[in-house]
Amino acid sequence: MKKLLILGSGCGGTMIAAKMRKLLAEKEWEITIIDRDPMHHYQPGWLFVPFGIYTPGDCVKPKAEFIPKGVNFVLDTITNIDPKNKVVSTKEGKYDYDWVVIGTGCRVVPEEVEGMMDDWRGDIHDFYTPDGAAALMPKLHDFTKGKLILNIAETPYKCPVAPLEFLYMADDFFKKRGVRDNIEIELVTPLTGAFTKSVANKILGGLCKEKGINIVPNFVLDSVDTKNKALVDVMGEEINYDLLVSIPPNFGQQVLEDSGIGDAMCFVPTDNYTLKAEEHENMYVIGDATNVPTSKAGSVAHFECDIICENLFSEINGGEAHHKFDGHSNCFIVTSLEKASLIDFNYETEPLPGKFPLPGVGPFDLLGDTRMNYYGKQMFRWVYYNLMLKGHELPFEPNMYMAGKIDVRKNK
Repeated sequence: MKKLLILGSGCGGTMIAAKMRKLLAEKEWEITIIDRDPMHHYQPGWLFVPFGIYTPGDCVKPKAEFIPKGVNFVLDTITNIDPKNKVVSTKEGKYDYDWVVIGTGCRVVPEEVEGMMDDWRGDIHDFYTPDGAAALMPKLHDFTKGKLILNIAETPYKCPVAPLEFLYMADDFFKKRGVRDNIEIELVTPLTGAFTKSVANKILGGLCKEKGINIVPNFVLDSVDTKNKALVDVMGEEINYDLLVSIPPNFGQQVLEDSGIGDAMCFVPTDNYTLKAEEHENMYVIGDATNVPTSKAGSVAHFECDIICENLFSEINGGEAHHKFDGHSNCFIVTSLEKASLIDFNYETEPLPGKFPLPGVGPFDLLGDTRMNYYGKQMFRWVYYNLMLKGHELPFEPNMYMAGKIDVRKNK
């Protein structure tokens, strides 16, 4: 009996299990997922918790609901990965493999920033964890006057548009409560603007200006002075805050670096196109655990999953990893409590205006600001739980723009 081992049952690992179980005969292949958490977290939902739109309970479900029949689910903590001997050790045992897929995700590490932990969950909060989102909710509801700063400590970080979404929603949230005029809202970022791609940066940055959200670019965070409530950059410049919402540094799992397969930030060096580990045989990497230069987001894991499964199946049957990942990512961007935008891009093509998924029809607007896009954002939770995690194909071809079938520059 040959063995496929999947480390992590988040978005990426769960989809890999579902698709590979359909491809590999149960009499020949044993598929096992190892994860330390019995609950699956719908991470996009955490953004809505501080505003009272979702509760933490709305964003979790038992992982057992999504583990396909014929796949072993091991609830345990991984302690070592030995690619030379093809063995994974856990607190409770050891598991050998023929092939392994690393899908261990990433984590926030606020302790990497000097001073940040001195007032963590006081006047410094995050929404990138379920506990953080829950703790921020009462703080945000009680905030009626002062300066709210959202700071991105460094890149990369999960869901690059989430900071903008939070700020757009905060603007609308405070307006509806009648206190917006008493609150300054500011994005302090190491990026050169609101977003990394020029067209999207112009549109999304313009939306910030329209909403009165100030952007401080090129701010490389060094430390937090909690006594004086100030962010301090590497040049000694200070920016004061009353309430700080932080996107702390994001690292991969420590076990990856400890096992010698992760870099200094605990991400696995991964081929940008085949998604194979660069330095280890019989190993693929998916989602946030990779160091590939695209978004750390659920849509990316979905697109990566297709490539990994095709390449893995090919190699198992004596072929080569000839399928290529193009860096495809798409994401709805909430722009208020009632509207949203949408972006779709890859390694080569930046986000551009247009209609999606049908050219000239939509119903969604790329880089538009519409109610229909907001409905799409909310509908995605159903798609995520009922289609993506279970390995089903989406009801439309997700890669139609990136495959060159539609020139979005002419699709307005």
